[in-house]
Amino acid sequence: MSIAYAGSDKVYVPVEQLDRVSRFVGNSEEVALSALGNTRWSKAKARARQKAFDAASELLDIYARRAARPGRAFPAPDDRYWDFVSRFPFEETPDQQAAIDAVLHDLQQPHPMDRLVCGDVGFGKTEVALRAAFLVANSGAQVAVLVPTTLLAQQHFENFRDRFAGLPIRVGVLSRFQKGKERDAILADTAAGKIQILIGTHRLLQGDVRFADLGLLILDEEHRFGVRHKEKIKSLRSEVDVLTLTATPIPRTLNLSLAGLRDLSLIATPPQRRQPVRTFVQEFSEAIIREACQRELHRGGQIYYLHNEVRDIERSAKLLQRLLPEARIRIAHGQMAESELEAVMLDFYHQRFDLLLCTTIIESGIDNPHANTMLIDRADRFGLAQLHQLRGRVGRGHQRAYCYLFTPEPRAMTDDAKRRLDAIQSLEELGVGFALASHDLEIRGAGELLGDAQSGHMDEVGFTLFMEWLNEAVAAIRAGKDPQSLAERQAEGPQIHLNTPALIPADYLPDVQLRLQLYKRLANLRQTQGIGEILVEMVDRFGPLPDSVKTLLCQTHLRIRAAELGITAIDAGPQGARLTLAADHHLPVERLIEKIQKESQIFQLEGQDRLRFRRELPAGEQRCQALLTLIEELALPR
Repeated sequence: MSIAYAGSDKVYVPVEQLDRVSRFVGNSEEVALSALGNTRWSKAKARARQKAFDAASELLDIYARRAARPGRAFPAPDDRYWDFVSRFPFEETPDQQAAIDAVLHDLQQPHPMDRLVCGDVGFGKTEVALRAAFLVANSGAQVAVLVPTTLLAQQHFENFRDRFAGLPIRVGVLSRFQKGKERDAILADTAAGKIQILIGTHRLLQGDVRFADLGLLILDEEHRFGVRHKEKIKSLRSEVDVLTLTATPIPRTLNLSLAGLRDLSLIATPPQRRQPVRTFVQEFSEAIIREACQRELHRGGQIYYLHNEVRDIERSAKLLQRLLPEARIRIAHGQMAESELEAVMLDFYHQRFDLLLCTTIIESGIDNPHANTMLIDRADRFGLAQLHQLRGRVGRGHQRAYCYLFTPEPRAMTDDAKRRLDAIQSLEELGVGFALASHDLEIRGAGELLGDAQSGHMDEVGFTLFMEWLNEAVAAIRAGKDPQSLAERQAEGPQIHLNTPALIPADYLPDVQLRLQLYKRLANLRQTQGIGEILVEMVDRFGPLPDSVKTLLCQTHLRIRAAELGITAIDAGPQGARLTLAADHHLPVERLIEKIQKESQIFQLEGQDRLRFRRELPAGEQRCQALLTLIEELALPR
């Protein structure tokens, strides 16, 4: 077996398997390493590959049903639409306008839309949703706006109601703030088509909510919904247009968009005069709390202090009152009565007190331009996307905003928590939600693309390898091929064992990363023309090739030709070689029989699929060249 030596940490990899070498992305702390020689890794790969086939089939089924469904093509914008647009009090950013144009184009197509609009908090995603909602509602269809929290539902309701004021389009809201009779009236009017736009939490997904003619589902912050809710949403994708808004897409949503199975629009341009939030990660300190709060109070602003434990939130209130006797402090959390919570949030918005001590109930939907300092207690307990969302609650105006992430001593935190905090602190520029989503993928693992499990087979093999298999399966199914047989053929061969050095020595190329890149480029080659290009590049960059590198390039040529001819394995040594043939190999059978009959001392058939070749073979590149000459001779027609 030819071995590639990767670096000082003693990583040895079979050269013919280097096309499968990639950085592991997943739940790394829980991954068990497999010993060489046992079957655990093979079984894990088989399970993960089968899951990739299943996921590909289900994905394509969903999108095939979408494509086959004769969907509604909504009319192009008319004068009423442009009157509605004129109510927008700001100038659209280029990215925002591009997202709006893409959504309007999708809505005018005769098949259901499934578009993801990714943009940081406050970058104008809601305006994209408003214009899509108007186009659909103005045509007579209904719109459902699904949000993760009651407070966000209420804020969206107020925004939509204000923008649609004076228009013959009725906006309703369904949440736990509604009482029995009011809720029943909203449900009845929605079913009768009297409410054109209904905004609500996951309550909208319950069976008693019926629409007369649902045309568009707007999904805000998908990562905040549970698995059962996502299953319901998934079933709607083949029936109605779906517009998803998010600041930090969950990994599978992001990957499906990048893979082309969902359309993607990025809003990366910040509004004018918006400044990034300065972020500090440090151990809990009463002195820093007092200093940060007093600075905000002195400039006339307001403060969020987030403590996510309702049971001892009163203790935090006493601490803050002792440190800041001059501050007016109120408490807000999800266990409060609806009317009381709504009153507190309204008072905070109108600056009737200075500091809001709260739980993560403020994560979505609280838009207060006067609040520009946030302090988060035990930030190590929050996810990366959640920290980014929380940080987005400050800095909504033109003032410089500050976010303090308090942690216990380093020994009390997990490695994942430290990585999350490093990521959130290092990425504080505007428009980093997309980058944070990638960090989140690396830190917490990818989870399942479909189904009711959030982690599993992906964690065993890593996200990169799983997605490679998924993309292969999608391509195979689209081409009408069996992805299982394709995978078996890829996994089986060809295996080339020259038993002679075939590698890039460290003294020729000291950089480990460059060596791995070249190994992978060679392993990914499927045509011999690319070998010459890499050879010229290596000579130009690193000098004349050592013998082991020449052997490696020759071995790559041998592997490609073996694959073309249906040779699944070559095992060579000083006294000869053994070739294993696939059942559907492309070597002329008459030529093989002739060789075995006329040169029986050299060629022998072992079983049904092995050809033994007896001849002294020199070491190094000459051994490889001799084998190349042999298989080219066998490939000649009789």
